[in-house]
Amino acid sequence: MDEQVQPTIRITLDDAVAQGEYINFANIIHSPSEFVIDLGRIMPGRTDVKVYSRVIMTPLHAKQLLEALAQNIAIFEQKFGEIRLDGAPQYSLDEPSN
Repeated sequence: MDEQVQPTIRITLDDAVAQGEYINFANIIHSPSEFVIDLGRIMPGRTDVKVYSRVIMTPLHAKQLLEALAQNIAIFEQKFGEIRLDGAPQYSLDEPSN
């Protein structure tokens, strides 16, 4: 049985991107062919959101991202304990975020 060797992926970041942005807001919309995720920051007492990044991906990549996040959250919780949602705003899982 021949196993395919996965190529090594080298990730590069320029200095501005490497600094990152703190975000506490995500808005997700989708069509049959893509997911659009706007990542931004909302400040207490304000109603406007500053969007710092828009990510556009295929449904396949969106699902792969979901699985990667779930896996990483499970690893985090094993190491540091459960991430509690007490007091966090509750949103319907049956509806898109917009």
